[in-house]
Amino acid sequence: MIPRELEAQILCLYHAEHWRIGTIASQLHVHHSTVRRVLAQAGIAAGRQSLRPSIADPYIPFIVETLEKYPRLTASRLYEMVRARGYPGAPDHFRSIVARLRPRPPAEAYLRLRTLPGEQAQVDWAHFGKLPIGRASRPLMGFVMVLSYSRHLFLRFYLNAAMANFLRGHVEAFSYFGAAARTLLYDNLRSVVLERRGDAIRFNPTLLELAAHYRFQPRPVAPARGNEKGRVERAIRFVRDRFFAARSFRDLDDLNAQAIAWCQETAAERPCPEDRDRTVREVFEEEKPHLLPLPDNPFPTEERVEVTVRKTPYVRFDKNDYSVPHDRVQRTLVVLATLHTVRIFDGRELIASHTRSFDRAQQIENLDHIAALVEHKRAARGHRAIDRLHHAAPSAKALFVRAAERGHHLGVLTRGLTRLLDTHGAGALEQAIRDALDQDAPHLGAVRQLLDHRRHARGQPPPLPVHLPDDPRVRDLHVRPHDLADYEVLQHHDDDTDEDNS
Repeated sequence: MIPRELEAQILCLYHAEHWRIGTIASQLHVHHSTVRRVLAQAGIAAGRQSLRPSIADPYIPFIVETLEKYPRLTASRLYEMVRARGYPGAPDHFRSIVARLRPRPPAEAYLRLRTLPGEQAQVDWAHFGKLPIGRASRPLMGFVMVLSYSRHLFLRFYLNAAMANFLRGHVEAFSYFGAAARTLLYDNLRSVVLERRGDAIRFNPTLLELAAHYRFQPRPVAPARGNEKGRVERAIRFVRDRFFAARSFRDLDDLNAQAIAWCQETAAERPCPEDRDRTVREVFEEEKPHLLPLPDNPFPTEERVEVTVRKTPYVRFDKNDYSVPHDRVQRTLVVLATLHTVRIFDGRELIASHTRSFDRAQQIENLDHIAALVEHKRAARGHRAIDRLHHAAPSAKALFVRAAERGHHLGVLTRGLTRLLDTHGAGALEQAIRDALDQDAPHLGAVRQLLDHRRHARGQPPPLPVHLPDDPRVRDLHVRPHDLADYEVLQHHDDDTDEDNS
């Protein structure tokens, strides 16, 4: 569409100044087809300005006759038919000729649809761009419900148009109105209609559960009949122009708080389109007694998702990871989420509860879960150390029993014996533990003293500790000690070889 002023200027230049169509188009910076359309709407033939006959003139009767029989025949197919009859022109110019000659169907007239009080409400989504949250970019969707009689409307913003938010929009709208309409009119969106063949409609079963709970009848509009839900379409346009345009807000909660205040004030105080002498609020007070009362309990709208915990104690939900107790790994759990909380269940047992995040790639952790995992790992390392000692020095079992009977700290004993095993070897440690038990000295100091005394008696220097990096590939590596006599044999073999060579 072009402004009325521009149409008037085109007609003036064509009639008063006798400009050609191309001149008008170039001077007014519009396409020549726009100029032709304005002239055609004014009842002026587009070819009237040209004094030369057109190469298409001999074929015009054939084109008109064919289009009368087949009004939906494509211009490309008609071009092939005319080319077979000798038309030498280009297809682009031919398309403009067909567009001018193609018969136009008469414009359809629509009746103004009126409803009784409390009879109908209309529902739809509207897209309002993207909302950045941390590293995520979420679609900002507006849920709009308008009562057809009073035009009282409800507006609520969500971060997607998923089924859970669709249900939440209904529940919050009914709570806002304090009642529900008898019939709810929808577009043929997926949350309402799963499949449609003419009048045969397969509704979304979740929507039917909602309808049964609030006792309303869902009704999708007929295909290509947008006028049937014109009230919600105009309400969305009203929201865009009068509420959302140039509005600033801190976050989604702030935007929704402003939306509700606007619905209760500005939108409710506007004149009712059906009765300009009264406001929407006044007409709504008349309509409210005719609406359906609400049930005692609202319809549940929590998102329910089954998730599998892998090796790490986290579940993935809506682009983020939420911690669970470490003993629930390798299981399938259930997430129940609202707009503010994420609860995780193992069967009927609630095992974790977190604040919901709409960011992405975040780890939302419960400190108790992390502390329990650290303690579990520490205890596991202690058990591995004891198992290693028992395997390398079997007498260590009796040493631990005797030490426990005397109240010694077993953790200190475990760490000390592990270090002695690393520096002195399994054989020497086993012998020292046996000697300590024989001397009734079941403590770390006695074992260490016996090891040092035996090394000193053999004339061996004290062992030097080897500090390795804290790398699991090195920390968990065990090397089996070999008898040094094997190396002495190699030394004797080298000496014999030297004597033979001399």
